[in-house]
Parts: sequence; structure tokens; C-alpha cells
Amino acid sequence: MFRFLPAILALLVAAGCSQLPVPAASRAEPCPLPVACPSCAACPAVEPAKPTEKPLQAADWSELPGWNEDDPGIAFAAFVASCHTLERQSQWKPVCNSARSLGDKSTTGLRAWFEGQFRPWALVNPDGSRNGLITGYYEPILKGSRNESRGYAYPVFGPPDDMIVVELAELYPELKHMRLRGRLEGRKLVPYYSRAEWAPQEGKRSPSALLWIDDPIDLFFMQIQGSGQVQLTDGTRVRLNYADQNGHPYRSIGRWLIERGELKAEQASMQGIKTWARANPSRLGELLNTNPSLVFFRELPVEGSGPQGAMGLALTPERSLAVDPRHVPLGAPIWLATTRPNSEQALTRLMLGQDTGGAIRGVVRADFYWGSGSEAGNQAGKMRQQGRMWVLMPRSYQAGEASGTAPK
Repeated sequence: MFRFLPAILALLVAAGCSQLPVPAASRAEPCPLPVACPSCAACPAVEPAKPTEKPLQAADWSELPGWNEDDPGIAFAAFVASCHTLERQSQWKPVCNSARSLGDKSTTGLRAWFEGQFRPWALVNPDGSRNGLITGYYEPILKGSRNESRGYAYPVFGPPDDMIVVELAELYPELKHMRLRGRLEGRKLVPYYSRAEWAPQEGKRSPSALLWIDDPIDLFFMQIQGSGQVQLTDGTRVRLNYADQNGHPYRSIGRWLIERGELKAEQASMQGIKTWARANPSRLGELLNTNPSLVFFRELPVEGSGPQGAMGLALTPERSLAVDPRHVPLGAPIWLATTRPNSEQALTRLMLGQDTGGAIRGVVRADFYWGSGSEAGNQAGKMRQQGRMWVLMPRSYQAGEASGTAPK
């Protein structure tokens, strides 16, 4: 019976002593009142999520730092070239017609023309901030051959025949600018080969290689840049331009090296990564395979001011930007306010959003095209600056209108 005593006592206490029969001798001492439960603290108020900011917000010309100091002549020529795509949209057609018929192309005349035809719109991140990352890219010049040999052992491929590309916008219009890439296994569509999975494929696919390159790390960085020139053994030069990608996300090998303590953040430039790679040849495959993204190319003649961007136009050195077309219409003029690579020196000028990139994602995010060759590569490899951007839209544009142009 005693083993039940604690439970019985607990029940009696829970019932309250006023419910129990009390002997007469003890009634002189009243039973204490039950202790009230402590009051619960008020639940903290849950703040509703702040609405995301609109990516384009009306601005004034006076907000553009350096606007009155830049010579817009080169950017104007690049804009006229962009009109072959832009004028397919009704709001851009009058501006393009005006540009083609413009007589006064002096610096002051062009500036006045831009101010009369356009209105600046500040690019704003979803959290309301207006600064973003501005990186650089360039067109490298590599050494290559038409044939595989001892000195040229690394193949460059065009889009493989077994890679299936699905334009999702054709099925779901809200997924504009998105593609799905894969391959068939039986009747099932599976992801296409990653970089590591592709390596064993190269041997049997070698007859379809476009060219053979002498250096694997140079070839890797050409994939990151999206294009390159190749100096062939017979003295001729060709251009390799982005044709497609395997559908896997881009992963930074520089970040991988930093996370593992192989390089410090300030050392993880293109030049620093190349130095590490050449000092650690046995780990090169491990390094490169951390980026599953793989780019395929097409061969073009070397002509124009630069490689073709996403609009099919030759890029203009130091005037073309790669942007995210979900937020910035391809071909639109953009005022860029940033600083030169590894410097506090201002870099403010009128640019054209003529390209895209796998790593260029976000509203205030851009890649600055420096040009071709080693000096351009030196600038591009060091560039990782903060900056602001304003897109110039025709005066007829109203906030919220669809204005993007799909990449080709």
C-alpha cells in the first residue's frame, strides 16, 4: 500500500485542501489559499515580413555620379547596334529611330540626346540596398592546335548531340530565361554530365573536338570567361564563343581554395589561382571538378571589337556589361558607378547591358568586359568591387512594365 502513497498525496494536493474533511482540532488553522499560477509572459510580436523592394525605382539625372564628365560616344554606337533587338519592342522603337537619325554626335549633343530620350531608374536589391558586386571578365588568348598531339592534349567541344535542351518558357511563361538541360537514360530525362562525369567521356568523343589546347587551367578560365581566341600552330587565329552549358550551377574554385586554407581571400584572383594550380599539378583535377559547370563552344572568325555576347553582338571593351536579364533588359544603356580593380579610384561611365553569365545573378550585379589579351585579363582577374547601377529606360516606360529581352 505504501508504494501508492506518493500518488495519493499528489492527488490530494491537486484537489485542493478545502475539499478534504478536516478534524475539528485542526480547524483553528485555516488552510492556505492556493498559490496562483504565474502569469505567462506576453508572446513577442511577430513582425510581418517586409515586402521586397521594386528592382527599378525612378531616379534623377543629378543622382548619377560623374554623368557630366563621361564621353558617351562609344556607348552610343554600342546602343545603336543593340537596337536591332531592342526595336522589336514598341517602347524602344522610337528611341532607336531617333538614334539613327541623330545629327549632333558631339559629347554635349549626345549627352543631351540621352537626357531627352531616357529616364534613369535606380537598380535596387530586394532588401532595399543599392550596392552590389561588380566583377570583370575578358577574352583570353590561348595556344591551340587542330589536332591532338603531345603538346596539345586538352580538347574543346561543341554542344554534344546527346544533350537535350528544354526551353521552360515554352511550357511555363513565368519561367522566362530558364532552360533545362539533360540526357536520356531509357525514357527518363536525367541531369547532363557534370564536369567530373564528363572527363571519362572525352576519350570516346575526341574525334568531335573543335580544337586542342596546351594548358588545362587556361582552358578552364576560358570556360569561365565564355569566349577566347586561340592562336593555332599554323599561325592563324580563331575565336571560340559560348555555345551552351551543361546545366549544372557554377561553383567558385577560388572560394573552395579559401575555405580549405589553400589561399587567402586577397590571393584568390585568377592570377593567384593559376599560380596555385601550377604549383599543385596533382590536385588540378580535384580543384577543377569542384565546379560542376561545363561550357561548350562554337568556332567563329576573329572580327569586330570583341566576342559575341548574349545578344549576338560583338562586345565593346570597357563599355559592355554582363547583367541578369531577369532584372535588366538586354541592350539597355546602364550608368555604372564603381571603382577600378583593387582601388578606390572612381570608375563611372555609360555602359550597355549586352551579355549574361552563369554567375551573374541579382539586381545590382554585373560583369565588366575589359577586352582581349593579357592586360585585359590582369584587370578582369583583380576586379571585385562594390558598385551602383542605373538603367536608362525610354521616357514612355512605366514602372512594372515588362522590359526584358531574352538572351539568344
